[in-house]
Amino acid sequence: MDSRDLKKQLIIWRHMLHQNPETAFEEKKTAEFVAEKLKELGMEVHTGIGGTGVVASLSAGDGKAVIGIRADMDAINLKELSDHDHVSKNAGKMHGCGHDGHTATLLGAAVLLAETKNFNGTVRFFFQPAEEPGHGAKAMMDDGLFEKYPVDEIYGLHNAPFLPAGVIHTRTGGIMASEDNFKIRITGQGGHASSPHQGIDPLTSASQIYLALQTIVSRNGNPLHPIVISCTEWHTDGAHNAIPTHVEILGDTRSCSKEDQILIENRMREVSQGICTMNGAKCEFDYTHEFNPVLNDKNCVDTVIRAAIQTVGKEKVDENCEPWMASEDFAAYLNQVPGCFLLLGSGKTEENIPLHNAMFDYNDEVLMTGAELWKNLVEERLK
Repeated sequence: MDSRDLKKQLIIWRHMLHQNPETAFEEKKTAEFVAEKLKELGMEVHTGIGGTGVVASLSAGDGKAVIGIRADMDAINLKELSDHDHVSKNAGKMHGCGHDGHTATLLGAAVLLAETKNFNGTVRFFFQPAEEPGHGAKAMMDDGLFEKYPVDEIYGLHNAPFLPAGVIHTRTGGIMASEDNFKIRITGQGGHASSPHQGIDPLTSASQIYLALQTIVSRNGNPLHPIVISCTEWHTDGAHNAIPTHVEILGDTRSCSKEDQILIENRMREVSQGICTMNGAKCEFDYTHEFNPVLNDKNCVDTVIRAAIQTVGKEKVDENCEPWMASEDFAAYLNQVPGCFLLLGSGKTEENIPLHNAMFDYNDEVLMTGAELWKNLVEERLK
């Protein structure tokens, strides 16, 4: 297919996906569409992996190496406020993170590779559900993804509207952050607001904890390592004239290494419990690991760099970019096999609406860039 015709086709597919968003583990029609297009290319296609995931395999030559490329399919629960001609038809759901573009891009790569077969080995196309809540990759692996469809390496991308369209950024090591959630429950002794000396004010401890947690970033963490600790919710059982008995602080943390994850959790627990003890209050500290950091393998990064330079030119490739402190469940795959995750710039010159915004729409101009990148990567890796 001529590149101009394929670009038009990818835009049509992307707009159709955008109009019909499906959220985590509900991607039935999306998966059916993806499977249909892959079967039309003559591929071996398997559906229902991890719920609604799709896997397709394409082989050429007699090579034994196998690589995987992953795209996420799910939308988010957000009411779209755009006025373009392909707005969401599903109330309260939209492709606000660009997974419609990721899916169309990987389908485009499948078209290119099926036509040329200019490689020696096997490439597997993984279309994943439920990236947004962080459960899709694990669901596919729990369903035997790598046992049934083994790969030597795995690759993935995310569009980045905060970067100029067409640039490609990646790095060895941590490129995207972990996400850990915490809940701090402080129990004091409530009472009348006029008589604080007769009780134990949990808000005192909560306020001190809120400020002290930031010293973990500034005084315990390596200043060269990105760390974020954000308290995002406070709940109390007090009133305007009543000191509460209970306060809950909720939030999340971000970091780019497992060592920093451990440091943050341990220090947060020590700080919270220590302050409560000092003030005579009780403390319960819960900490959960939602997303691991995305840790890229150097050899896989080198492969991406070579393919990226071939695709967009050296001047548009950053092989040691700054980490992005958002999280990605692609990290779960990288705990099992080496791989590389990259950022594809999708910024629009007239507007750069951020991800998860009700006005967000994927930049169609980078659909072919991503498809050609995947094609070049497969041909580079499976020579």
